[in-house]
Amino acid sequence: MTQFRYVSAANLSCQSNIINFRNSQCTWRHLYIDSDQTNTLLFGGSDSMGLKLRIPNKHSIGTRRRKDFCPLQVVCMDYPRPQLENTVNFLEAAYLSSSFHTSPRPSKPLEVVIAGAGLAGLSTAKYLADAGHKPILLEARDVLGGKVAAWKDEDGDWYETGLHIFFGAYPNMQNLFGELGINDRLQWKEHSMIFAMPSKPGEFSRFDFPEVLPSPLNGIWAILRNNEMLTWPEKIKFAIGLLPAMLGGQAYVEAQDGLTVKDWMRKQGIPDRVTDEVFIAMSKALNFINPDELSMQCILIALNRFLQEKNGSKMAFLDGNPPERLCMPIVDHIQSLGGQVQLNSRIQKIELNKDGTVKSFVLNNGNVIKGDAYVIATPVDILKLLLPGDWKEIPYFRRLDKLVGVPVINVHIWLDRKLKNTYDHLLFSRSPLLSVYADMSVTCKEYYNPNQSMLELVFAPAEEWVSRSDSEIIDATMKELAKLFPDEISEDQSKAKVLKYHVVKTPRSVYKTVPNCEPCRPLQRSPIEGFYLAGDYTKQKYLASMEGAVLSGKLCAQAIVKDYELLVAQGEQKLAEVSILS
Repeated sequence: MTQFRYVSAANLSCQSNIINFRNSQCTWRHLYIDSDQTNTLLFGGSDSMGLKLRIPNKHSIGTRRRKDFCPLQVVCMDYPRPQLENTVNFLEAAYLSSSFHTSPRPSKPLEVVIAGAGLAGLSTAKYLADAGHKPILLEARDVLGGKVAAWKDEDGDWYETGLHIFFGAYPNMQNLFGELGINDRLQWKEHSMIFAMPSKPGEFSRFDFPEVLPSPLNGIWAILRNNEMLTWPEKIKFAIGLLPAMLGGQAYVEAQDGLTVKDWMRKQGIPDRVTDEVFIAMSKALNFINPDELSMQCILIALNRFLQEKNGSKMAFLDGNPPERLCMPIVDHIQSLGGQVQLNSRIQKIELNKDGTVKSFVLNNGNVIKGDAYVIATPVDILKLLLPGDWKEIPYFRRLDKLVGVPVINVHIWLDRKLKNTYDHLLFSRSPLLSVYADMSVTCKEYYNPNQSMLELVFAPAEEWVSRSDSEIIDATMKELAKLFPDEISEDQSKAKVLKYHVVKTPRSVYKTVPNCEPCRPLQRSPIEGFYLAGDYTKQKYLASMEGAVLSGKLCAQAIVKDYELLVAQGEQKLAEVSILS
């Protein structure tokens, strides 16, 4: 993507159509395509995924609409990677990454056993390997990724644990892509947030962030320009209510942990309709729960990042399935530096020495894995199941009882036709049952299909639904989709028909960010010598997210590197004790 942004897909439903696309200077041009010359447009710049856009003839480009013009319903464009490298948070993340390369090379590399090959475990192993150590990464299942895992069905189609969005305000994640040399695997979308309009079925309302304005003016402009969701008096009250958060900084944000979103809004005099129109959708997108449960700290952290960084709220999709397109490059990197990654290696128990430190991880298959240090990088609920009884009354571990994973359901529906009323973007459904969704046949190169849509939807809150059958969940989803696509989808499938579906249930996903959780989040270094934690629930500033998982892994690796001398001495002492006993 140099001079022009590529047009990735289009639904040509009329005799002639127009595609809008703009170059990096944001000047708009129009491309007319006759349906007798072409009926599909595939992804540009990728020989393996499709073909480049072909212009029928030299007269096809113009700046004037034809009389028989009919607008496209779906246009898919990849935007250039935004400028992220000059932000404070990106530079801070880059410095932390560089510290592993510049740290003194260990005379005796540590063997660090890590349980869990999600993003937290992969990050821990990657940065330990960068520092010259030898991670042994154990994954219980036969697939990488943890909460970003995905599977291929018998038709060769992928279905995922969740609908994953990569924000510009994810500095550690963005650094990780750059360090692995895979920045081109992110498909950046236009800088907008798009909400469905329940009161106007089939219509959407947009918050468009202008490229010419710096932060926070671009965000303020996006809010002020949207007159469909909030009235001017509501915008003014909302802005006044947010002033303490904008002026008080991180200290103020952290102090709001004890309030729900709904309570905080009322305390600030912000009308309930603002919560209903905007923050129900935002709460469900951030933590899969409603604003009457979610801690306001979570919302303020997100708003803080989005308002402070010009491209913080800009979104990208991964160009394919996460295990292969994101996790495997990390594994390749780890293995290239002498680390190990083992699948189908489930931890059965943590075996202790007499002094209460870790002796080994015992696997379900009977294998015993020993190391110089140990990390649990699983979700918090699995950690609590593995905790030895001798540790459970230690305050550090006892506080974990407050942290509980929230259930979530990810739904994939393949339809027999290409939907017209959708976007090449993440969409906030504002449905009581659904959170966000996307037509992955448009947004993602690997899942691209010119003839049929594949909707990936987050079903949340899911607590009352996670125990129900897949067919019940699909029926409820179709009922909601009929409201979002009234002209194309009906509950009885008399319009678009479901070809197949996959329902992925996660009974315990990210920790439920309810009020007063923050003091319970543990540091990565535990009070047990040689034992560490990684995961988005551990103490880091990005809460429950992919960014939080990656940062937690870096902080865990940093703690182990800092403890190098202590861990070596501890190992030597235990060897001496074994030698004396023998």
